[in-house]
Amino acid sequence: MVALMALGLFAAVGLALMAGYPVAFTLAGIALLFAAIGTLTGTFDPVFLEAFPNRVFGIMTNETLIAVPVFVFMGVMLERSKLADQLLQSLAQIMRSTPGGLGIAVVVVGAMMAASTGIVGATVVTMGLISLPTMLRKGYDPAVASGTICAAGTLGQIIPPSIVLVMLADVLSNAYQQAQLQMGIYSPETVSVGELFAGALLPGLLLVGAYLLYLLILARLRPASMPPDREEDGEPVGIGRLLFLAAGPLLLIVAVLGSILKGIATPTEAASVGAVGAMLLALAGGHLHLETLKDVVYRTAKVTAMVFMILVGASLFSLVFRGLGGDEMISEFLTGLPGGVVTAMVLVMLVMFLLGFVLVFFEITFVVVPIVGPVLMAMGLDPLWLGIMIALNLQTSFLTPPFGFSLFYLRGVCPEEVPTTAIYRGVIPFILIQLSVLGLLAAWPALVTWLPGVIYPG
Repeated sequence: MVALMALGLFAAVGLALMAGYPVAFTLAGIALLFAAIGTLTGTFDPVFLEAFPNRVFGIMTNETLIAVPVFVFMGVMLERSKLADQLLQSLAQIMRSTPGGLGIAVVVVGAMMAASTGIVGATVVTMGLISLPTMLRKGYDPAVASGTICAAGTLGQIIPPSIVLVMLADVLSNAYQQAQLQMGIYSPETVSVGELFAGALLPGLLLVGAYLLYLLILARLRPASMPPDREEDGEPVGIGRLLFLAAGPLLLIVAVLGSILKGIATPTEAASVGAVGAMLLALAGGHLHLETLKDVVYRTAKVTAMVFMILVGASLFSLVFRGLGGDEMISEFLTGLPGGVVTAMVLVMLVMFLLGFVLVFFEITFVVVPIVGPVLMAMGLDPLWLGIMIALNLQTSFLTPPFGFSLFYLRGVCPEEVPTTAIYRGVIPFILIQLSVLGLLAAWPALVTWLPGVIYPG
């Protein structure tokens, strides 16, 4: 009966989400409903709910989570500064005679914006608005153009400093401590944001390199799909101009990411520096006005409220799920699978991949990771490697037709002459690239764990 209640809780949440109800209130509301039913039927102990105020207070006092709204502010401000537009135009002009030059410029600028903003939706929409019409006008295949933009935009999920990784680090740290306590380790270690950033750096750069290699090969094999730009519109742009435009974002990335990796600043302090730097860049470009600042603050407040309400709802959901014996049921199921930890990991990754079609990263992080994370780490998986595998897996899910979120983001801003099927066809090669990188990380976990071990020895 208890197991059925736990499964029913998951099923009810899934049905409500597919019906379009808000995630945070769905998690909390259905959890309370099942808690009431469980109390009446004797399958749930209401004492579990007594921990909920402490959970909420823990969220309110969590210093790591303070970095979330500050990073969001930095990303939105950089988006409004028009730096991506200027960089893309300059880089595209320099590489105009190179086959596939505009596509390469989109990936490079997308990677820089990903490292600067860390917001997937904003990057995809921004790159779609400023680059897709130009790529189509220059004769690019609509599938190649849209696939490149979607893939470049999702880099914000894996390339640090990423909001996604900040949230994941906090959840993974709690799950890792829980796993250690289950193993009888009463002085548990934690997972820091800096360690997760360091672990994501090489996979992120590897992914960017793979994208660029694919575009270079495609430009040689199918030059008609990515023709060089023969038009001489606009004044020639020199390397000096490009370096001048790129200097601001690069210095911002180095200041934020470098200070975190070196331990000079906490994620919150580094994010604050990044936010001030983003405002200075917007001011230097003449895009910082009172209306702009108001809009940025408003959008930051909306995103922050969404994230934290989901976190509160997920906390209540996890308490009720645990009270119904759901965590024990999941643990017994995963540990009892034939093939041990390998089968369990593959199954969890598959479930998360499918959930990525209907839930955004924050929802999966707050709901699923606290349930399966302790079990997998108690089975011997490295928390850093597990976190990067989850992030890259969900990044792939966000690209995969027909429900990938990045596809919807681009579909909302792309011209009508670009059919949805072209977007779907365009992302397939990039999905295969991401799966290949995922396979490399599975085969060589050192690609994730080596750099954190060098930066944070012992």
